[in-house]
Order: sequence, then C-alpha cells, then structure tokens
Amino acid sequence: MVAVVRIRRLEPHEVALHRQVRLRALRDAPDAFGETAADVEARPSSYWEQLTQSVTEPGRHVMFLASEEDAICGSTYGLLDVESNDAGRVGGTWVAPSHRRRGVGKALVDAVISWAREHGFGRVRLWAPAASTAALALYRRAGFLETGRSRPFPTNAALQIVELECMLSTQ
Repeated sequence: MVAVVRIRRLEPHEVALHRQVRLRALRDAPDAFGETAADVEARPSSYWEQLTQSVTEPGRHVMFLASEEDAICGSTYGLLDVESNDAGRVGGTWVAPSHRRRGVGKALVDAVISWAREHGFGRVRLWAPAASTAALALYRRAGFLETGRSRPFPTNAALQIVELECMLSTQ
C-alpha cells in the first residue's frame, strides 16, 4: 500500500520541528537556498520562535509541510512580497530526496498558490537557481514564467538565480 502525502501548515508550537526541517533542507541542498546550514544552525532559539510566529499567525507568512504518515518529506513558505502588496512569494521549497518526482513539490507550490489567492494576490513570484533544471521544470509545470530578472546567488556569487512569476486568475 502506498502512503499518502499530506500538506499541512506549521503550527505555532512546532518551533523545534521548524528548525529541524529547515536545517535538513539546507544540508540536503546547499546550493538551493540563500543561506547556509552553518549560519542557520548558529541562530538562537529566539530567532526560531520569532520565525515560527511569523509563519503561523493569521494574516502573515505561512509555512507548509508535506508529510507521509508522521515523517516530514518537504516544506515551503508562502511569503508576503515586500516589493508589491498585490503579490505573494514562494520561498525555501524543499523535498526530501526519497520523495522527489512524486508530486510533492507541486503540491507544496499549489498550497502557496491557494494561500495567495485567499489573500487576494494577483500573482506569486519566486527566485530559483538558474542551474536547477528540476526546480525550474517544477515551477513551469505550476504555471510560473521567467520575468527576465536575475541576480547572483546570495551564498555563491558564481551562481545565478532567476525570478519566476505566476499570474493568478481573478475568478
């Protein structure tokens, strides 16, 4: 029997889980995120408490977790866009190697898109590593198109990240 992957929101009391999942993602895919595991690991517990609060309070950011039974197998953030009040952002999407190419990433991105629609946003943006064909293919399948904007990767200036955007229907 195949277990079903479930998408849920991080809960306010799950500070330790939040830290654990984020560090797992950073260690698994160090060239996919704009921060390093070493930097994140050194942050105090107050940082994790505040970050968890920011993604669990209504009207703010959100963190979605993918789980199979009780095991977390992926995560992503839905973020308020600081550049535009009519847009949301996808951030920090990660899927465990054992669950890649099984629709988990798409389900996580779809959860952020639904969250953005609930907030009345007209579009969702994200930054992705330009060299990650798998990530770019995932986002394109979810309806994202490149905006033409790119910049150096925050933790490795030799790499580029590109911005993608998905326009949301007003229906």
